[in-house]
Amino acid sequence: MTVAEEFNTVTTADHPDDAVLRKIVWSSVIGTAVEWYDFLIYGAATALVFNKIFFAAGDPALATIAAFGTYAVGFLARPLGAAIFGHYGDRVGRKAMLAITIMVMGLGTFAIGLLPTYAQIGIAAPILLIGLRFLQGIGLGGEWGGAVLMVVENCPTHKRGFLGSMVQVGNPVGNLAAIGMFALVSQLPEEDFMSYGWRIPFLISILLVGVGLWIRMSMEETPAFRALKAKNEVAKMPIVEIFKYHRKPFFTAVGLKISEIAYASIAGVFIMSYATSKLGLSRGLVLNGAFIASFVALFSIPFFGWLSDKVGRKIMFYASCAFCAAFAFPMFWLLDTRDPTIVILTIVVAISFGQMVMFGIGAPWYSELFTAKLRYSGASLGFQVGAAISGGLSPLIAASLMTWAGATWPVSIFLIVCACITAIATSFAPEMANKELT
Repeated sequence: MTVAEEFNTVTTADHPDDAVLRKIVWSSVIGTAVEWYDFLIYGAATALVFNKIFFAAGDPALATIAAFGTYAVGFLARPLGAAIFGHYGDRVGRKAMLAITIMVMGLGTFAIGLLPTYAQIGIAAPILLIGLRFLQGIGLGGEWGGAVLMVVENCPTHKRGFLGSMVQVGNPVGNLAAIGMFALVSQLPEEDFMSYGWRIPFLISILLVGVGLWIRMSMEETPAFRALKAKNEVAKMPIVEIFKYHRKPFFTAVGLKISEIAYASIAGVFIMSYATSKLGLSRGLVLNGAFIASFVALFSIPFFGWLSDKVGRKIMFYASCAFCAAFAFPMFWLLDTRDPTIVILTIVVAISFGQMVMFGIGAPWYSELFTAKLRYSGASLGFQVGAAISGGLSPLIAASLMTWAGATWPVSIFLIVCACITAIATSFAPEMANKELT
């Protein structure tokens, strides 16, 4: 049975009919795409702009490290967002949290587009930038779990890998929009781009938020949460219960995230800076590579999710970990050729197999590790703590390691270590393909 057929086959009587289920899935994808757009345009701006206009003139390497430090703040804020909105998502419901988080993210993104530069207001510029990035992180940290659960808690068991992974398609959609916007404004003369052009992708986010909010408000609460409310089984302190009784699934979820997000941050963000600053390649070439990788992910994510329903979650994670370790050194060797075709293919391969396999399958798998009354908090917090530890710090670590060593080999070793950590976590995680949620 093909992926397309999987999406269109009849659901069981315990789940919404086809039309309702498709609406739930695509509503989650579109809403999540808006959130990811807001979060990911910051990554592109960090590599191309922020190190030049929000930090004092001086050593370019130190300015880049400082810029990646502000990028990390968004990731470090994500666990706080997961804790806050996960708590209320498990107590009040999934739908309400999705509406609030998209507004938090959108307003923070819009405000970044209005910020004065370091030359205009001095040290206040990077401080305000950090504060708004923190707000973005809280929004995304709270949003992801709710969007995934809207689908996972509504779909039939045998399609949970496939349909759960569809929510993650919002990431490449948002990334395509972010990269496309930056590719367009990058066509401006350098002076215009650095003056006002980079602000445009941030300012238009306010329009996207309006669309996303309208979509979110039209969604219904999940049957799993409605059942908890009806039985009066809603957890009073979800986070406390997780750390008291469910530590193993939580730390397993954290470990499962480490390698995937490290590859995403290195191949999707750090490489932009490395290729343009160290290799002398054009912004457009690197953006093209990231653009193509995101386009491929539109198809690879649901395919990997579909495949995980057939062969299992664990074997897919093991395969991706093996790739991450094996490709860690060749990735930089291939980039160093400076050949445009090889550079683009390297970025596409790294993101497709180093990130998207685990990114797509992880959405349903993290959710499957926890019971319904703790699922929002548990899945969100595990995902976001892993993202903060590895994703937020990876570009900063990579830039620091390369400045220290003057070469990329320490970055490759870092990626191998991350792959080993996730492989160990995979060994502890239960296989949940085609098993009922608890």
